[in-house]
Amino acid sequence: MDRRTFIILCHLLQTVSGLSSTEIVDVEEMVTMFLHVLAHEVKNRVIQRELVQSVTRYYYLCDVGYPNLEGFLVPYRGQRYHLQEWHGAGNAPTNANEYFNMMHSLTRNVIKCTFGVLKGRWAILREKSYYSLQSQCRTILACCLLHNLINRETTYCDDVDDVDEGDSRYATTTASEDIHYIEMTNE
Repeated sequence: MDRRTFIILCHLLQTVSGLSSTEIVDVEEMVTMFLHVLAHEVKNRVIQRELVQSVTRYYYLCDVGYPNLEGFLVPYRGQRYHLQEWHGAGNAPTNANEYFNMMHSLTRNVIKCTFGVLKGRWAILREKSYYSLQSQCRTILACCLLHNLINRETTYCDDVDDVDEGDSRYATTTASEDIHYIEMTNE
């Protein structure tokens, strides 16, 4: 992140979120410490808590290895599922189950690509996390928001110039590839 983007982030956190300096730490130092934890997966044992149960109005998008229980969205068995099966003019879904499977597969693909981009940028997402579920969700959201901010405000990227293009550990995107919230409906 360049200096200009960092200043914009600090300003947004102060004006929109109400983050303020304390007697000991100013906003810029708080943001620097937070970014250091995200980028380098620095452990902080103090914030580890028990896992919090997920909210029931959200669903886990699962593959066929999971049971079709409340809170789990799994594809229909015996129906086409993989994206390559939907390519071509004559391969449109023929019933509601196939349409659900196609949308399920598309959504899982978006999630997989999104996490690939995020893991390429933020080291804290590359390894198993021992933080509470709530902290993990907030960390992922923060990484998405920072990713979008960096894409919008950074005009160049010196960090990626030396990276071999065949190295899949580094994922970059452009401003047109921002990560957006995906809301699923019952329709």
